[in-house]
Amino acid sequence: MNKTDLSSFNNSWYKPGGTKIKRIFWYYTNILFFLNPWNPFSSLKKTILKLYGANIGKGFVIKPAVNIKYPWKLKIGDFVWIGENVWIDNLDNVEIGNNVSISQGAVLLCGNHNYKKSTFDLITGKIILEDGVWIGARSIVTPGILCKSHSVLSVNSVATQNLEAYTIYQGNPAVDIRKRNIE
Repeated sequence: MNKTDLSSFNNSWYKPGGTKIKRIFWYYTNILFFLNPWNPFSSLKKTILKLYGANIGKGFVIKPAVNIKYPWKLKIGDFVWIGENVWIDNLDNVEIGNNVSISQGAVLLCGNHNYKKSTFDLITGKIILEDGVWIGARSIVTPGILCKSHSVLSVNSVATQNLEAYTIYQGNPAVDIRKRNIE
């Protein structure tokens, strides 16, 4: 039986985008303006994200203490709300539709590792949240997931498969529990 050998880990194939200088500047900008709980101003954060290459619609609300890996891999629609302590670990592209809510402490996780390989290779996958999606507090969306229109991932749940439209999911792994009816 083989063993994990992290000395052989090599993700040189991965290209995060942006120059090394841009990534360094973003690292410190993220700490000062996004992770810092003393900066509550969404408009300033929206401007900074756009300067770093994010595509952001109107009516965007972003709360304090949000961590974003690479803004140049982020597309956000109109009237999106991002709650406190959300982590957008976008090693791949993240597309967020209109009228989406990502609640406190949620994680959009675009990267993982292949536990079947001794070298523990990096795996990345795009995440898409279509219009009207609600990601509940402390929930996790894993790499390569599509959350279809108006789906809901309940509090503390983990999406390991695509979420169907107008369906509420709960648990780890999340399973559908009922249809979402909007009045």
